[in-house]
Amino acid sequence: MEKFLSIPVTSEQNQLISATGIVLISQNSTTTVHVHYKASAASDVLTITHAAAPAADESMRDAIQDAVVTALGTSWTNVVYQITNLPFAVSAITVA
Repeated sequence: MEKFLSIPVTSEQNQLISATGIVLISQNSTTTVHVHYKASAASDVLTITHAAAPAADESMRDAIQDAVVTALGTSWTNVVYQITNLPFAVSAITVA
Protein backbone atom coordinates (compact mmCIF):
# COMPACT_ATOMS: atom_id res chain seq x y z
CA MET A 1 0.00 0.00 0.00
CA GLU A 2 1.31 3.40 -0.98
CA LYS A 3 1.66 6.01 1.80
CA PHE A 4 2.20 9.75 1.48
CA LEU A 5 3.37 12.61 3.70
CA SER A 6 1.49 15.89 3.43
CA ILE A 7 4.00 18.70 4.00
CA PRO A 8 3.01 22.36 4.47
CA VAL A 9 4.91 24.65 2.10
CA THR A 10 5.07 28.40 2.70
CA SER A 11 2.77 30.38 0.35
CA GLU A 12 1.51 27.16 -1.30
CA GLN A 13 -0.90 24.32 -0.66
CA ASN A 14 0.38 21.28 1.22
CA GLN A 15 2.42 19.00 -1.03
CA LEU A 16 2.34 15.21 -1.00
CA ILE A 17 5.52 13.16 -1.14
CA SER A 18 5.76 9.38 -1.17
CA ALA A 19 6.64 7.73 2.13
CA THR A 20 7.39 4.41 0.42
CA GLY A 21 10.46 3.35 -1.51
CA ILE A 22 12.79 5.58 0.51
CA VAL A 23 16.35 4.35 0.89
CA LEU A 24 17.90 7.35 2.70
CA ILE A 25 16.94 10.68 4.27
CA SER A 26 19.86 13.07 4.72
CA GLN A 27 20.43 16.62 5.96
CA ASN A 28 22.55 17.96 3.10
CA SER A 29 22.97 21.52 4.32
CA THR A 30 21.51 23.93 6.85
CA THR A 31 18.64 24.57 4.41
CA THR A 32 18.02 21.26 2.61
CA VAL A 33 16.97 17.70 3.35
CA HIS A 34 17.32 15.07 0.62
CA VAL A 35 14.98 12.11 0.37
CA HIS A 36 16.51 9.36 -1.80
CA TYR A 37 14.13 6.90 -3.45
CA LYS A 38 14.90 3.48 -4.89
CA ALA A 39 14.67 3.61 -8.68
CA SER A 40 15.30 1.07 -11.42
CA ALA A 41 18.69 2.43 -12.52
CA ALA A 42 19.68 4.88 -9.79
CA SER A 43 18.16 6.76 -6.90
CA ASP A 44 15.76 9.63 -7.51
CA VAL A 45 16.29 12.50 -5.09
CA LEU A 46 13.65 14.81 -3.66
CA THR A 47 14.93 18.05 -2.09
CA ILE A 48 13.04 19.74 0.72
CA THR A 49 14.24 23.34 1.11
CA HIS A 50 13.56 24.95 4.49
CA ALA A 51 14.46 27.94 6.65
CA ALA A 52 18.07 27.97 7.83
CA ALA A 53 18.93 25.70 10.73
CA PRO A 54 21.94 26.15 13.01
CA ALA A 55 25.14 24.34 11.97
CA ALA A 56 25.08 20.59 12.74
CA ASP A 57 21.32 20.72 13.50
CA GLU A 58 19.60 17.70 11.95
CA SER A 59 16.20 18.20 13.56
CA MET A 60 14.50 18.72 10.18
CA ARG A 61 15.85 15.41 8.88
CA ASP A 62 14.82 13.74 12.14
CA ALA A 63 11.28 15.17 11.88
CA ILE A 64 10.85 13.93 8.28
CA GLN A 65 12.28 10.54 9.21
CA ASP A 66 9.98 10.24 12.25
CA ALA A 67 6.97 11.18 10.09
CA VAL A 68 7.85 8.43 7.57
CA VAL A 69 8.05 5.84 10.37
CA THR A 70 4.72 7.00 11.81
CA ALA A 71 3.01 7.07 8.40
CA LEU A 72 4.17 3.56 7.53
CA GLY A 73 2.91 2.30 10.90
CA THR A 74 -0.66 3.48 10.35
CA SER A 75 -3.56 1.42 9.05
CA TRP A 76 -3.60 0.68 5.32
CA THR A 77 -6.71 2.88 5.04
CA ASN A 78 -4.75 5.94 6.23
CA VAL A 79 -2.97 6.80 3.00
CA VAL A 80 -1.91 10.38 3.87
CA TYR A 81 -0.07 11.42 7.04
CA GLN A 82 -0.21 15.16 7.78
CA ILE A 83 3.05 16.59 9.15
CA THR A 84 2.26 19.42 11.54
CA ASN A 85 5.33 19.79 13.75
CA LEU A 86 8.30 20.58 11.50
CA PRO A 87 11.03 22.58 13.26
CA PHE A 88 11.59 24.87 10.23
CA ALA A 89 9.24 26.27 7.58
CA VAL A 90 9.45 24.53 4.19
CA SER A 91 9.82 26.89 1.22
CA ALA A 92 10.05 24.39 -1.67
CA ILE A 93 9.99 20.73 -2.60
CA THR A 94 11.71 19.67 -5.83
CA VAL A 95 12.69 16.42 -7.56
CA ALA A 96 16.05 15.95 -9.28
